[in-house]
Amino acid sequence: MSESTVVYDASDKILGRLASQVAKDLISARKSGSQQRVIIINAEEAIVSGPRSKVLSDYRGKYNLNHARKGPYFPRMPDKIIKRTVRGMLPYQKNSSGREALRDLRVMIGTPTNLAGGELPEDHQWGDTGNIERDAPNKFVRLGEISSHLGVDSSRWAGE
Repeated sequence: MSESTVVYDASDKILGRLASQVAKDLISARKSGSQQRVIIINAEEAIVSGPRSKVLSDYRGKYNLNHARKGPYFPRMPDKIIKRTVRGMLPYQKNSSGREALRDLRVMIGTPTNLAGGELPEDHQWGDTGNIERDAPNKFVRLGEISSHLGVDSSRWAGE
């Protein structure tokens, strides 16, 4: 089984388009039998399109659906929000291939030192974002701002 790692930079990428591309990569790798990992960096820089007030109220509503001890739990950190979005695009509940595919996904806040700079380590390659590249919409909110609105202290990822 061949192993490879695909790296995506979430900076200025629309969340849904990025998540669907990543889910497609994970599922196609599972079906072909190859061991492919996906890493998403700069999670706090991904954008959600729409008017600021509507986006923030939607995420606040999703977060407030939960019960503190019983759930369902909705994530507040930007990396967890992206992972949850990708999970929604995988057959996570229906069969084990979706669960196994999700295990191959890593989402990171900021850029780790081994992936910083122009060169990637051996067996790492940049993901193809040609079909998801778009100009930033007129109205959008970054995931970092959404997390701050949900009560996460932004110093948790600002120093990294």
